[in-house]
Amino acid sequence: MSLSFAASASNAIDLHVLPQDGVDDWLSRQSPTTVAWVRANAFAGLIGQALVIPDTGGLPSMALAGYGTAGTRLRGRFALAAAASKLPKGAYRIISGLPEDQIEVEALGWLLSGYRFDRYKSAAPMAAQLIAPDSIDASRVEAIANGEALTRTLINTPASDMGPPDLEQAARDLAEQHGASIAVTVGDDLLTTNLPMIHTVGRAANRAPRLIDMRWGETGPTLTLVGKGVCFDTGGLNIKPGASMGLMKKDMGGAAAVLGLAHMIMATGKKVQLRVLIPAVENSISDNAYRPQDILTSRKGLTVEINNTDAEGRLVLADALALADEEKPDQIISMATLTGAARVAVGPDLAPYFSDDAGFVAALEASAVRVADPVWRLPFHTPYESMIEPGIADLDNAPKGGFAGCITAALFLRRFVTDSKYAHFDIYGWQPSAAPARSKGGVGQGTRALLDAIDRILTP
Repeated sequence: MSLSFAASASNAIDLHVLPQDGVDDWLSRQSPTTVAWVRANAFAGLIGQALVIPDTGGLPSMALAGYGTAGTRLRGRFALAAAASKLPKGAYRIISGLPEDQIEVEALGWLLSGYRFDRYKSAAPMAAQLIAPDSIDASRVEAIANGEALTRTLINTPASDMGPPDLEQAARDLAEQHGASIAVTVGDDLLTTNLPMIHTVGRAANRAPRLIDMRWGETGPTLTLVGKGVCFDTGGLNIKPGASMGLMKKDMGGAAAVLGLAHMIMATGKKVQLRVLIPAVENSISDNAYRPQDILTSRKGLTVEINNTDAEGRLVLADALALADEEKPDQIISMATLTGAARVAVGPDLAPYFSDDAGFVAALEASAVRVADPVWRLPFHTPYESMIEPGIADLDNAPKGGFAGCITAALFLRRFVTDSKYAHFDIYGWQPSAAPARSKGGVGQGTRALLDAIDRILTP
């Protein structure tokens, strides 16, 4: 689906966005009829409140949206979107009330409120449409919204329709849209091109594993995005309990996130040389599935002891990261729904990330606040390196003990990037319950912050 602003219209409804402490002041400048209507409807400027004020003929003359207080706005994001979803059909033009530095974020939130996953069941479009405020770059905001919509739709699609071939097709469609090149290595060709761990993890499935490699841009600094594309994760021979398998269609959330981010980068014309690598597999069970205690040799030559076949994401990412690092790009970023430990640490709303680059951290965290896309830094804690060294091989894919699981996973991945700056995001990729601008289901995390920070991250 496409998310876009409404065309300007002569019959657009003026929308006043009012914080709680601004309602009385605004009412002091209105007619007695308007004051009576607002009071009768108990509009107090609370977040989520919306009210249409009729003219003498009963048609909308204006509308109000609550903007809460500074304190209540800190408890969530996209305050305007909370009201937008309650407004009746029509095109709305924001007249007053939003702080200048929040107009773009709130306009984006309004667009994202219009997202619907309607592949299998029709869904009514959002009734209230927003005319783009004059102070924002409307095409840029639409590009961001549609990149996020792409991520959500890819995650929401069940594995029956989003296996490795389908993920490949989504990447091909995106490449065609933006004039990018794409190459895909499938099945046993992964062995002849030295991508053995991607092959091993995916070989038990009846839909062949593959490595998707997309490139765009001919000038500027080099940026490589690597996304985990495990289209369904049974856990392999270390099979997950049924309850733990329920959301495993979202285990390709890292791939969905980097494709959404790639759309944002290409649609906004960022001056970068972009590469997107996605190892796309299913972690299935069959007579040729890889086993606990197997030892795998990676593209980089490091050997890996398999102590749990349900720690497969780091294996496929490792080969892709090693491939990415061979070109020595200015920045490599991986995104993956990698560990439950990250969710235990920070919950579903924050995007935890790892980076040792002070410039990257400063740029990302400033952007995260500016665009309302929260992130939280976790450490590449080098003293824990011994936890991923089993003795019988170079690395252990699932260290015993259960401590610091997201950190040891990140340290494992870092072993495969030796010549480039590297950051890793261990995202959840799922909105457990509906919130303003975020329907229940797949969601992007960290991508808008990265887009905003890219120019500063890639500046030497």
